[in-house]
Amino acid sequence: MKTINNDERNGAIPRCEPIAIIGIGCIFPRANNLGAYWANLKNGVDAITEIPENYWRIDDYYSVDPSSQDHACAKRGGFLSPINFSPIEFGITPNSIEATDTSQLLGMVAAKQALFDAGYGDDARYDKDRVSVILGVTGALELTTTLGARLGHPKWRKALRDEGLDDALSDNIVNRISEQYVPWQENSFPGLLGNVVAGRISNYLDLGGTNCVVDAACASSFSAIHLANMELQTGRADMVVSGGIDTF
Repeated sequence: MKTINNDERNGAIPRCEPIAIIGIGCIFPRANNLGAYWANLKNGVDAITEIPENYWRIDDYYSVDPSSQDHACAKRGGFLSPINFSPIEFGITPNSIEATDTSQLLGMVAAKQALFDAGYGDDARYDKDRVSVILGVTGALELTTTLGARLGHPKWRKALRDEGLDDALSDNIVNRISEQYVPWQENSFPGLLGNVVAGRISNYLDLGGTNCVVDAACASSFSAIHLANMELQTGRADMVVSGGIDTF
């Protein structure tokens, strides 16, 4: 349902103000900034590579049989290069980094790149209360999986005891496995929420407009851009930081 105004009854098309993309920030495989990304496009660089050794052991997860459960049938993917991140610069205490999802951290880096590219650096003067942040963020963040794995401790202990291991040895094995996962702490809950990706950007850059995320699966970034345009057309904001963020 919609409201029909006089212009539409008369066949006139409602006037829309033009929208301009004034700055871009990006972090892609083999491109930690916009300049590198354009260079990759220009030079035809294939950024899909073999799985780096510091991510996971290929033999643990790869199988030539595509029907093999809990395995992948590919050995290539898009992997981000290491990025220097100063937590203090972005208002995050170093001891909470481990409990903060990568999407939240890199989101702030990319947003800062975009504003600088648009000419809105640290010393720029503009009405920050009229700047919104609307992002596409799909599903649960990666940290949810890591922290959720720790909830399996009772099942691990039961399986070990059912196999005849005593309590001390069972606990030792479970503790050794749990050391491979990020521990829960008071910062874990905000650190794994998708909506906090936009919230951290707004907080760090002191932006007072709308901040939210939209989940439309693979169309999340397009949906975010659509909502950003609506935010501008309705006059709720003068500028919107928008796009998609996914580090899974």
